[in-house]
Amino acid sequence: MRRITMIITSTIAAVVLLFSYRTSTNATAANPATAEDTTTPTSGSTAGTTVTPSATSSSTSSDSSSGSSSSGSASSSALNSGTFTGDAVTTRWGVVQVQITVADGTITAAKALQYPNENGKDQQINAYAIPLLNSEVTQAQSAEIDAVSGATVTSNGYLQSLQSAIDAAQQ
Repeated sequence: MRRITMIITSTIAAVVLLFSYRTSTNATAANPATAEDTTTPTSGSTAGTTVTPSATSSSTSSDSSSGSSSSGSASSSALNSGTFTGDAVTTRWGVVQVQITVADGTITAAKALQYPNENGKDQQINAYAIPLLNSEVTQAQSAEIDAVSGATVTSNGYLQSLQSAIDAAQQ
């Protein structure tokens, strides 16, 4: 009887110690660093620095309505006709560059000139994401479009390059 009591007590003590053991002392610091790291590669260029807040506000529901109404009306009425190429934005997976065609102040076409396609995974993801992003640009008539789920890095680079192309069309 004494032996069974000792075994049960030892087992309970071991389980309590295992559950109270902290596996990482930087658990709270690791999460913000990860969130910052995902935005750092997309804000590497000087054009990306000014575009990143608008790309972030498009994913935030409270800021999206105010951001899209102001930039949507400003970009569609002030665009010059022609073909405009955005900055080549270096992302974690590769370079993304967008070209837009504008006629009578309306974006008639958007085309990704460069995008990550080095391996099969990139090709699979971007074969779906790039046409979707291109069509959203012509529908939205601005850079206020949603990122494609599963292609976040490419979408962020696309948005930055698109915004620089729209800026060029406004000059």
